[in-house]
Order: sequence, then C-alpha cells, then structure tokens
Amino acid sequence: MKTIKLALIGYGNVGKAFAKMLRQRTDYICDHFNTEAVITAICTRSKGALIDGSGIDTENLDNQAFDREKSAVEVILEADYDVLIELTPINIQTGMPAIDHIRGGLNRGKHVITANKGPVAWAFRELRDLAATKGVCFCHEAAVMDGVPVFNLTKETLMGCQITEIKGILNATTNYILDEMEKGVTYEAAVKEGQKRGFVEADPSMDLEGWDAAAKLTALMNVLMDVKITPQDIRREGIGSITKEQIDEAKARKMKYKLLCYGRMENGKPVATVKPRLVAEDSLFARVNGTAACVTLTTDLMGDVSIIEHVYEPEIDQTAYGVLGDLLRVLTETNKS
Repeated sequence: MKTIKLALIGYGNVGKAFAKMLRQRTDYICDHFNTEAVITAICTRSKGALIDGSGIDTENLDNQAFDREKSAVEVILEADYDVLIELTPINIQTGMPAIDHIRGGLNRGKHVITANKGPVAWAFRELRDLAATKGVCFCHEAAVMDGVPVFNLTKETLMGCQITEIKGILNATTNYILDEMEKGVTYEAAVKEGQKRGFVEADPSMDLEGWDAAAKLTALMNVLMDVKITPQDIRREGIGSITKEQIDEAKARKMKYKLLCYGRMENGKPVATVKPRLVAEDSLFARVNGTAACVTLTTDLMGDVSIIEHVYEPEIDQTAYGVLGDLLRVLTETNKS
C-alpha cells in the first residue's frame, strides 16, 4: 500500500469539509489506487501550524498542539508532503499570497491543488508552465463553480475543440438578490436575508460589484481560451444600480435581469465583460434561479455546451468535492508513471 501525504494551507470551512470527505472516502482511495491518503500538515491563520509526518487526526484537532510561530511559507518549504492543497481566502487585487504558496510547492516538485480562483485569474500561465517543467500536476477545479467539472470537461471530454466564447451566471449572491427583487423584496432586505442564511458575506461588495464574477470569468478564459488576462482587464459593472422599477419594467416585457459574464476573442484579443443584462424569460439563463450557476461554452466543433450547477442552498461540500476530485486526478496521473 502506497502513501500520499497532503499539506493543507488554510483550514476554514472548505478545508474541514475536505478532511471529513477524505475520511469518508478512505476505503475508496485504498481500493481504487492502492494508496492511503494522509494529511501531514495543516496551516491556519488563527492557530498556526500542525505538522506530523505520520498523519494528523483531523477529527481531534482541539487536543493537538499547533505551533503559532510556524508560518505558511515555512510549512510549504519544510514539511513532508506530496500534494500541497492551497485553500486560503482570495485576494481579488493581486492573487497573493496564494500565488507564492503555489510557487513554493511547485518549485519543490510537489503537486498542487487549489480552490482559490485568485492564482488562476492572476498567474495561471506561469503556474501551469512551472508545473509542467517540474513534472507535477497543478489542479484547480474548485476555483470556479465549486466542484462542477468545467475545466476537466474541456480537457478530457471536449478534446480537440476550441473554445471561442464563454458566457454565464457565475455569482450566486447577485443571482439570488436579483431573483428576490423580482419577487418584490428590496435590494437591502435580500442582502440581509442572504447574510442571515450564511451565503452572503458580511461585506458583500466583492460579489455585488462584480469582482467575484470577474475573477471567475478571468480564470475560465485563462484556462479554456489560453489567454493572459487579469480581473482588472474585465469591463465590470455590479448590480447596485438596478432599481425595483427597472425590474418591474423588465418583468412586464417578459424579461429578467441577470449579472452575465461574457468573454470572447475580437481581432485576436480577449474581450470580457461582467454586467447586468436583460434576458428573455424563456431563455436558459432566465431559468437559472436563486443560488444556482450556469456557464455556456461555445466551441468550434460541438456548438454550445451548457453546464448548470443546481444549488438550492449553497453547501461547502461541493467545493470540498472539487478538491477531492482533483486529488483523485493526481492519484490517477501518478499511478500511470
């Protein structure tokens, strides 16, 4: 039985959900890959780091001594692991320090998995090429649409197709708020209800101003269209200016407002926008309600391919599954060699 050792940089809700999911799939991993996956390092912002080369009991972390002086960089450079799992919060303006965390792991010849869209939005090409040079995997399925296999769909199922256009609804918060406003709920009340239910941040500006959607669109375009852009290159407009009167007027015309992401190539250059747009109520995007998400990929050989994530109450398990799925892909690749 082989062993694969994991280091988790960031241990918030996603990290905890992933650790639980990993425990639930221990037998599956052993049976299918003849491998035992163990977490040997955890680094948190509040407690510091915990390192144990023989494996950490993630069910009983409260009884274990964290080193408050040990930094994430030290863990990445010194700990014994095979796969670095980067789960720190996004920095929408620079992608740091997650980019440096990933660089550190790749430079050590370690596989890297991230659920952080920042590095994919700000430095994908560099990190992809570094991983290739080092002969390791750089996986990022959970960075956009949680665990929905958007990146792997194009890599494994749509091989040979060129993606010429990407459009979709990628931010659940704004989609929920616009839906609630259509029902007669005020903008402010919809935000407060979303915060009460736990899927709208205490400071929702990154969602409401379109930054989150812009980062996701950037990540999709960088990976699927092989361009090199950042969120700053997206023409971005949030939903703050949409009024109840506009919503009502659109409804009377059998239309709906959606915060749509749209990216394509024009004269050899990438062009991308995030802005509220009117869509017909019988269109696909109009039927993406509440906290669901959807992306349509336009290809040269397969036409339009659409993927919908049906999320009625946002669950962190979907993001955790994206991380687990990437780990299984790493195991698949390493078993080939």
